[in-house]
Amino acid sequence: QVQLVESGGGLVQAGGSLRLSCAASGSIFSFNPMGWYRQAPGKQRELVATVTSDGNENYAGSVKGRFTISRDSAKNTVYLQMNSLKPEDTAVYYCTARRLWSDYWGQGTQVTVSS
Repeated sequence: QVQLVESGGGLVQAGGSLRLSCAASGSIFSFNPMGWYRQAPGKQRELVATVTSDGNENYAGSVKGRFTISRDSAKNTVYLQMNSLKPEDTAVYYCTARRLWSDYWGQGTQVTVSS
């Protein structure tokens, strides 16, 4: 069974940085793509960033230039480096991975950005 475990969330001031990690229970070679979504209170879950197995990255317009997604196959981990954080980035961040026709989700990690 696939397990995705996020870590790295927390409270940070506006303009600060955080790095989220998503550790998979097994090899991530078969996951394509992997990515991050977020959900703020009262809002729908939205795409933040994805990365394919060959390294192609895709970002939501609201985070482009501030966030960077990466994957480390040796560590079975996907990262989300978040810089220049804004209060509107406050949300629960979820890691996701697709294998064939199945999507897997982590439990989420809270990111709170204070103004």
